[in-house]
Formats: sequence, C-alpha cells, structure tokens
Amino acid sequence: MPTDIAADDPTVVPPAAPADGKGLETAPFSPAYTRYALWLLLGIYTINFLDRQVINILAEPIKKDLGLADWQLGLMSGLAFALFYTFLGLPIARLAEKRNRALIIGTSVAVWSGFTALCGSAQTFSQLLLYRIGVGVGEAGCTPPAHSLISDMVPREKRSSALAFYHMGTPIGSLLGLVFGGLVADAYGWRMAFLVAGVPGLIFAALAVFTLREPRKLIAAQAARAQALSATFGETLKHLMKTPTFGLVAAAAAVQAFVGYGHSPFTVSFFLRVHSAEVADLAKVVGGWFGWDLGPIGFMGLSLGIFSGVAGAGGAFFGGWLADRAARRDIGSIMTGPAIASLVSVPVYIAAVSLPSALGALIMLAISVFLGTIWYGPIYASAQSVAPAHMRATASAILVFIINLIGLGLGPLGVGILSDALNHAGLGSAEGVRWALILSTLIGVATFFCLWRVRKTLARDSIS
Repeated sequence: MPTDIAADDPTVVPPAAPADGKGLETAPFSPAYTRYALWLLLGIYTINFLDRQVINILAEPIKKDLGLADWQLGLMSGLAFALFYTFLGLPIARLAEKRNRALIIGTSVAVWSGFTALCGSAQTFSQLLLYRIGVGVGEAGCTPPAHSLISDMVPREKRSSALAFYHMGTPIGSLLGLVFGGLVADAYGWRMAFLVAGVPGLIFAALAVFTLREPRKLIAAQAARAQALSATFGETLKHLMKTPTFGLVAAAAAVQAFVGYGHSPFTVSFFLRVHSAEVADLAKVVGGWFGWDLGPIGFMGLSLGIFSGVAGAGGAFFGGWLADRAARRDIGSIMTGPAIASLVSVPVYIAAVSLPSALGALIMLAISVFLGTIWYGPIYASAQSVAPAHMRATASAILVFIINLIGLGLGPLGVGILSDALNHAGLGSAEGVRWALILSTLIGVATFFCLWRVRKTLARDSIS
C-alpha cells in the first residue's frame, strides 16, 4: 500500500475530526495556518534557547573579566535562572488554561529578550545575576502555554512529532547562540554578544501577539466546555501524582536535564582548558579558510554550534518521527527508542571527553547530542497524553518545573562545585572539569530504567 509522505510531517495537519469526549481534540485551524503556527513557535523557542544558552559560550571571558569561580558560573547560568523560571511557570500556566496563550507567549518573549540585552551592560556579578533572573522570569511564560497550544492544534496521533518539532528549538537555539555568540564575542567582546542575542526576540514577540491565534476564540462550544471542566491546581497535581507515567517521565527528563544543563556551561571551558593548543591551531586553520581572524572562543562557538546543533535538531526530529510511527502499533513502544538512546549516550559522552584529540571529541560529542535529544517529543507528548485537555498547560508547567529545578537549577551548580572540588584536590582546572563531566554523566543511566518502565504504563494512563 502506498505511503502518504505528509503523514510523517509534524507540520502537516489533517482536517478537523470530531471530539472524542476526552478533551479539545479537533484541529481548529486550516493545515496551512497550523503549519505557520508550528514554525512560528519553533522560531520563538529557538530564540528562547539562544538567549538562555548564549551565556555558555561567553563563560570564560565573563569569568576572566569579572573574576568569577566555576561555582559562580554555575549559579549564574543555572540556579539563579531556574528558580524564577520554574516557580513562575506554574502561575503563568494556570493563567494559560483560560486566557489568551498567544498574548502570554508574545509578552514573555519581549521580557526575556530585553533582559538578555541588559546582560551586556552588567559591571558586577550581582548585576549579571539579576539580569539573568529577569531572563528566567520572561522565559517562564513560553513552554507551558506553547505545549498546551500545540496539543490543541494537532491531533493526538501527531502530538509526539509536533512537540518534537517545537523542541528542535533547543539544539537550533543553542547552535545559534554558540555560533553567533562566539563570533560576536571574538570580534566585539562578550557584552556586544548579549545585545545581539536580545534583539531578534522583539520581532518574534510582535509576530506572536499579532499573528498567533488562540483556538478558544474560534471554537465557542469547546471553549465553554473547557471553562466548565476547568480544574484547580490541586486537582491537577492530585491527578498527576496518581499517574505512574507522569512520575516516571518527569524523573527521566529531570535526570537528562541535570546532565545536559550541567555540562553546557563547562563544555567550552573543557575544550579551552584541556585542548587549548589544538583549539588555537584549529581556529587559525578554519579562520584561514574564510579569511577571518578567528580566535578560540569564536572557533568553539562555530564548531560546537554546528556539530551539536545539527545533531541535536536531527535527534529531536528523529525521536518524534520514530515515536509517531511506533504509536501506530503500541503507544507504549514510543519510549523504546529514547530509552535505548539514553543508555548508549553515556559511554559515548565519556569517550568524547576522554579522547586526546579535540576534533575527535567534537565528533563524538555530536553523536552523544543526537542520542540525548531523541527523548524530547515522546516525553513531552506522554505528559500531555496523561492529562485531560483542561489540565494540559498546568501539567506541562509542573513537568517543566521538575525538569528545570533539578536540571537547570542544580545541574550547572553541581558540576561547577564538583569541578572546583576536584581542582582543589590536586587534579587542576583542566582535569577537574574533565572528571566533573565524566562523573555527572553516569547518573544518566537512571533515565533508561525510567523510560523502559513507561513502556508498560503509558497505554493504561493515556486519556487525551
């Protein structure tokens, strides 16, 4: 039987189907507009991660300019951002259950972009910390409303790939943040890099406010039903707590986030400390190809952005595509690929930071990133599937709260503290950061066991 290629494209949405009585299950917009909305949300999430991650390529020059320790880098890029990002996500998600999600997203983009630009004016660690908190405040209003909006826009059978498509913004945004942040910092300094990173978000904020539609405004009957079914935060939390699948995917994602976010601020530092001579040589060679005066920071931004960004986007897309195909046979099997990938990524990453060659390390790191992003679509889709439509934004916010409090809040700080401890124990700054990365990677094995268990619980717990 011939296969319809469009069936595997997350931006191609079939016409509306009747609601099944479990939530807002119709496709409220035309396929063309839905494609536009998904692309716009991808662009917004790309800017989200560009502004969030650009600080990682700038970590070493900021450290030298402001005289910081590794734990301060971890605090600035992790916990300070994550505390406000995670806690504010909950009340914003409650607002998104009833209010205009497009307006919430657009306002949030404007706030975090403005604070990103302000980071370039910071003269002290305290000022930079305050501005990074502002970025976290703004970004808190993005993902929970976006998850809810996407889940209302697309049918259930395409949810994994649609959410994976949105979460391609993570590696793409990181790619752009590393590449442009590194190149701008090389040419004009780290302060200008923050300013350049903050400007594009204002354009996306306007597009969200003026062109992104709220489905509730167009589907009066369903909007009334959503109002009638509105749940309190306590009711939503109680429902999720008695749902084994949600607890397992939250634990798995939190561990993955701890490892991924924990490594991010120190990856460039690792290469500059462990492979400094080779990185300097590679920078001269690559710069010569293009006629650029390319320094180590610019080279690392360019190489990490391309190697890891492309691999991460490919892994996210592949994971969503694979999950949607698996779901046609058995909903629980959508976790088989992410479970195996999470296990294999552990030795691959350890190999990457153990190789004597910087170029070899970059290649192995790209493979690790590909494997480490396959879980995006399946995990977020699972969390949406075990929540009724009127609880989806809050369910997403609770999941994001757990992921970011543990992953973004504790990951960079934990790896930074471990790096400092190993440094002072006699390993030195280079080997200290290498072993901090290796040891923190080992906890990623726990993700495999959680996701393998979800294969047994997801079919029973899915309701929307």
